[in-house]
Amino acid sequence: AGARRLAGRRRLAVVTRHAEVIGDPIAQSKSPAIHGFWIERLGLDADYRATQVDAGGLADYVADRRRASDWCGCNVPMPHKQTIMPLLDRLEPLAKQVGAVNTVVKAADGKLVGRNTDVAGFLEPLTDRLRQQHYFRMARVIGTGGAARAIVSGLAREGFTLVVAGRDRAKADALLEELDPSGEHHAAQIDHFAAATDFVFDDRKGCCDLVVNASPLGMNGKPPLPFDWSHAPPGSIAYDIVTDPVDTPFLKAAREAGFETIDGLAMLIGQAAAAFTHFFGIEPPREFDGELRERLMA
Repeated sequence: AGARRLAGRRRLAVVTRHAEVIGDPIAQSKSPAIHGFWIERLGLDADYRATQVDAGGLADYVADRRRASDWCGCNVPMPHKQTIMPLLDRLEPLAKQVGAVNTVVKAADGKLVGRNTDVAGFLEPLTDRLRQQHYFRMARVIGTGGAARAIVSGLAREGFTLVVAGRDRAKADALLEELDPSGEHHAAQIDHFAAATDFVFDDRKGCCDLVVNASPLGMNGKPPLPFDWSHAPPGSIAYDIVTDPVDTPFLKAAREAGFETIDGLAMLIGQAAAAFTHFFGIEPPREFDGELRERLMA
């Protein structure tokens, strides 16, 4: 009987680890489906949830999760990527450089660590191209928010010359000055790309050109991004980080103009994979990415 009671206490002591995504709103997040798919495939005793947290409740949320023994961490989309930073115990160097946190992890010592997996997630589908040697790398990045900060930081580290466009050109200029002050980059108004141009591009053989929508334009409920594809050099890759819808007007127009495209699920799955490893101490089963994408698009 004593042995049975001891076994029972041991079973009760087993704690199911859990992580979550927070935000306001949060119902549309695909993160629970992604992490839940990997947890299921690996057979982990773990859970991943979506939790509504508004700006006024962020500090209380962090304080509560500090005390939760089963909590591994959380993913942090906008609008909390920067406001959560002072509530944490320490920041990894990349998160400090980017100035935005999208993943919070509870370390072994109980401290809350802010990380940025957006950079790795964004660059992941470009890995094969970035292994190649290029005469010149250039990216046009639309947006100046938290995701754009990660994208600009990642591309600058990979040797890209950047043109960052936003509604406020001064904000785009300040972002470049902060994140890569030694680079020969340029800021522009977003409407610069709306009208057609007759600019004749030079030979782009051996170059790598990107056009990135790092803004919410084109998302369901938002107006489309006004971008005329005459502004894109031949051979450019169109990359849209919007995931709702996955096939945005920006990407459709790019394909019609003959450009290769990368959708937002590529970045979302890539950054989630890095976060998953931090949360649960095991790499997700990426061999099932095709099945995962089908689920997310169903």
